[in-house]
Amino acid sequence: MLTLRRAEPCQSKKLSLTSLLTGLVTLVVLLTSSILLIGSYESKKQSLMETTLHLNYYNADRMTKTMDSLFQSMRSSLEYSADTLSDDETSTPKQVDDNLELMRNSSNYFNSIAVLDADGLIRNVVPTSLGSVGNHITSKVGLEALALKKPYISSPYMTQTTKRLIVFMSQPIFSKNGTYRGILSGTFYLQENNILSMIFGDNNVDDSGSYYYIVDSSGHLLYHPDKQLIGEDVSNNKVVQKLMNGESGEQQVRNTRDVEMLAGYSSVPANGWGIVVVSPISVIHHQLMGHLRTILWYSLFPFIILLMGVILVARKLARPFVYLANLVSRMGKEKIELPEAKPQWSREADLLTKAVLLAMTDIQKQTDQLTQEATTDALTGLMNRRSLEYTMSQWIDSGQPFSLIVLDVDKFKLVNDTYGHLIGDEVLKHVAKVIVTSVRPDDVCYRYGGEEFIILLAHTRPEEAFIIAERVRRAMEQSRGPIETQVTISLGIAHYPFHTLEREGLLEKADQALYLAKSRGRNQTMVADV
Repeated sequence: MLTLRRAEPCQSKKLSLTSLLTGLVTLVVLLTSSILLIGSYESKKQSLMETTLHLNYYNADRMTKTMDSLFQSMRSSLEYSADTLSDDETSTPKQVDDNLELMRNSSNYFNSIAVLDADGLIRNVVPTSLGSVGNHITSKVGLEALALKKPYISSPYMTQTTKRLIVFMSQPIFSKNGTYRGILSGTFYLQENNILSMIFGDNNVDDSGSYYYIVDSSGHLLYHPDKQLIGEDVSNNKVVQKLMNGESGEQQVRNTRDVEMLAGYSSVPANGWGIVVVSPISVIHHQLMGHLRTILWYSLFPFIILLMGVILVARKLARPFVYLANLVSRMGKEKIELPEAKPQWSREADLLTKAVLLAMTDIQKQTDQLTQEATTDALTGLMNRRSLEYTMSQWIDSGQPFSLIVLDVDKFKLVNDTYGHLIGDEVLKHVAKVIVTSVRPDDVCYRYGGEEFIILLAHTRPEEAFIIAERVRRAMEQSRGPIETQVTISLGIAHYPFHTLEREGLLEKADQALYLAKSRGRNQTMVADV
């Protein structure tokens, strides 16, 4: 007889709340992470490309300004020497050679310099080892420069005799009565050490693959990491075409090797040349992959925390502290505006937020005060020696011409000995006030130390600086100071780059002129000797 057993109800496996929460959190994290990774990738890619383009354009623009200043100086050097030659008709060929050699060695602008008469005969040339004196010039650019009778700069070309790739600059020479006497020419060798390599360096490709190159107004390469390419016509390049039209900017292009590059470019007003700074776009891809790996690596730990079921609480707890950490990390890197302290749900987080914001407020005030004190003279309110050195270094690095006036209070020790140091300080304040009210709005005044003051005058020639110095001196002489005795000053003037190319040398030149003014009786202004 069969016995029927009652069927047991099917025991289905229940999903635990922990598993459910873990699964939901895992799914959310995976979906969110994927969206964030994609968004971060695109955002970072755009940011890196824009940053690289802006940086390349900035570097190209900075180099352009340097080159523009350089070629203006080169043109001025040729113009000055041509004027000298036009006024001097009695010098022997040896004396002219010596003057040309001095010009070449003192400025290092040109690898060779020559004087040609109106018929193309080479009268003088340095270095004399070139041995072309007495020959007629046969190069197309030389004949073109002679016929033009105006300032001239050539495209790069290969010389027939020395087989050098060169650029040719010239300045016409006219006699006092206006007769055309020929040209003064200067050349620099593109594939050898020249003024461009001295200023811009060897132009090696950096670790990221970035480099720069220079083209002339007709689209020929003047400067490139691969010296074999110098002289090549690259006018088909879109960026070079824009430079030939005098444009500046940034864009993504393909180079002659069909490589995607991020280019910043800028044209040089002085000669129509252009500078292009490029970076391979592959660098961006490498950085993006590194960025993604970093994100994935740092996401691993929070993901494990989420699987343990405490991620929600951890994030809620961490939120105010992450906010504070981000805020603190920005201090010292940028100027930040501190927000008002918002109440936090956690008592500890609320107290910490208020304490940190209060401390950061105090730190920011102290930092601003220290910055002000570090760059300002406490007694006179003028900028101090540190600010002076920083400004001079910036101007010299950028090639900006300027004059420097050093002035010293005459017989200041006698003032201190007679009236005391407190009155001496009042005299210094009075001198500072007279200086500030006597100079131009753009001139910058400094207290260099003791009773010595310095004035920087941007884009000011020595003769203009002398007029301003005399105005300051007379104002001081006519002013009524804190003592009965008349207070006078002596002044010395030096000019960059006319007197010297170095900061310390410029200060020394101005000091020498100042000491000369004092030795000649004080209360006068002297300009430094060349």
